[in-house]
Amino acid sequence: MSTTHEEMTVPRQGGIRSSSLKELIDAQLYMPFPFQRNRHEAEASAGVEKWLREVGLLDEPGVPEMIAYTRPAELASFNSPAMDYGILQIVANQIAYQFVYDDRAEEVGRSRPDRLLPMLCESIAILRDDAAPSTPLGVALTNLYQQVKERCTPAQAARWAWKSREYVHGLLYEAVAQTRSAPVRIKLCTSIRSLTAGVEPFYPLCEAAQPAELSPAELHNPLMRRLERLSADAAVWIPDLFSTVKEQRAGGMINLALAHGHEHRCSLPAAVTRAIRQINSTIGEFEQLYAELRPELSPAGIGYVEGMIGWIRGCYYWSRTVPRYAEATTTPVLL
Repeated sequence: MSTTHEEMTVPRQGGIRSSSLKELIDAQLYMPFPFQRNRHEAEASAGVEKWLREVGLLDEPGVPEMIAYTRPAELASFNSPAMDYGILQIVANQIAYQFVYDDRAEEVGRSRPDRLLPMLCESIAILRDDAAPSTPLGVALTNLYQQVKERCTPAQAARWAWKSREYVHGLLYEAVAQTRSAPVRIKLCTSIRSLTAGVEPFYPLCEAAQPAELSPAELHNPLMRRLERLSADAAVWIPDLFSTVKEQRAGGMINLALAHGHEHRCSLPAAVTRAIRQINSTIGEFEQLYAELRPELSPAGIGYVEGMIGWIRGCYYWSRTVPRYAEATTTPVLL
């Protein structure tokens, strides 16, 4: 077992007063899954830097600083504590790639979404048609797709490519939404966020880490499909809590807490509290459905769902300490 259990102090105040946004989140968020990290984290971190250099992304302006700011190997370690080093490295590389890709898409499409089309179309062509890349981002995606094909079964790699194409399309939807003059309502925000989160492309890697493929009956079970949706939503909405101040200052709209603030015309702490209630309900439903489905699952199916749990847990513990969301620690709140 390659899982390392460590103590990470999480204050649970239980009261209504908090000195920072981070403490407010810690006090109210329901997190039943304990902190874990992968023992290969340091190796994966070195591997990410090596891979980014090999595919040419480390030479892109701002990328080294962004990687230090986001710590992709740490997120991979927290999300995938039981994975072997080989799959963990793919997960870490993919997280790093998506951070670079997402930031570039935001920069390019902020004022004119149509400027994103060449970048997005190149990615779709690589994922759908095995087209040759023409940019450093395309080279990185081609290499990453090859890593997935080498480690996953053909069916798993096909699911990875399909979910990755959904992520690419989602970035265009987000860019269009950002041009709106009116705030985005919660339902539309969550629909777009489910795509731009980029969490579901990692689930085929969770499956590949199991001793066998999941049966079609397991994969297509309505309860399993619901668990995938719940876990992906919870995993991305939790970082939204910690990034609220950052997104608010940048004029972002696709953020769960900000959507609650706009729709209910409430303060930032109140909006975060509303978002936390939605997340808590989502995690509670996940637990309930997993308890119902677990007796029917194979060991591989159980491991697959545990991989989803890893994303919920890992995104929370990573968000608490990563420099990308430092504003959550320094922003005072008082309810």
